[in-house]
Amino acid sequence: MNKIITFFLLLTFGLTQAQQLNCTVTVNSDKLTNANQQVFKTLENSLTEFVNKTDWTGENYKQNEKVNCSMYITVLSNNSDQFSCTIQVQSSRPIYNSSYSSPVLNYNDKDFSFRYTEFENLLFNPTAFESNLVSVISFYSYMILGMDDDSFVLESGNANFEVAQNISNVAQQSGYKGWSQIDGNQNRYFLISDIMSPSYSEIRKTSFEYHSGLDVMAKDLKSAKEKIKSALLNLNKLHASKPNAFLTRVFFDAKSDEILSVFSGGPSITVADLIESLNKTSPLNSGKWELIKY
Repeated sequence: MNKIITFFLLLTFGLTQAQQLNCTVTVNSDKLTNANQQVFKTLENSLTEFVNKTDWTGENYKQNEKVNCSMYITVLSNNSDQFSCTIQVQSSRPIYNSSYSSPVLNYNDKDFSFRYTEFENLLFNPTAFESNLVSVISFYSYMILGMDDDSFVLESGNANFEVAQNISNVAQQSGYKGWSQIDGNQNRYFLISDIMSPSYSEIRKTSFEYHSGLDVMAKDLKSAKEKIKSALLNLNKLHASKPNAFLTRVFFDAKSDEILSVFSGGPSITVADLIESLNKTSPLNSGKWELIKY
């Protein structure tokens, strides 16, 4: 009976026609010499099909509703079926009444190793660890979907985050790096456990209110800037209890350039308090905050 259930789960997640992601997958092997380039091209094509044709949520998205994202995989070494890589995951969402897309996630995972044989089937089974390749790609697919949902409706990404957390929990037993808290304090384990923790709820509130501000920029630019500023000032609460939080860095890795752009033009608002806050919550980007015009 369990085998039958698993079979139907694989059908549900792998073979249905409803898809939610519009993802560009790139596998870069330029760092390798004398390598069989065909296997990397096959991997790239297989991952592109896997991410874009898997039904991750069961929801029907129109083509223009799919979440735009990319996964850029850099191969550091390859020995037979063993691959050591990094993966840069990025996603964006459209802003109402504009042609602009706002970055939501921009994360570089440096602990991405896996086994892969050319032309092997990639199937996501939510109840079991099939391979680290499938687990990592599926994990980030759900993180992308959850963070996209959160940007539209407060904490609406929970269902997707719960699946990502389940993937993380199952994968912890695999021995691959990045799934456990003993692998460091800035990895997949903490990315999902922190975002699901009430202690970090302010970061999700900031994301929602920040994007809500962007969505009204076409209607009232000054009011939108005030709303975005208020959302960013809200991070002071998180900083007070969790200074230099991992999720705060993840947020600013996606948003720092955009924040600079938002507050460097258009109708002026008071930004002295904002700059002070940004220097406190994201000191690594202090050079950008210096460029914000008063």
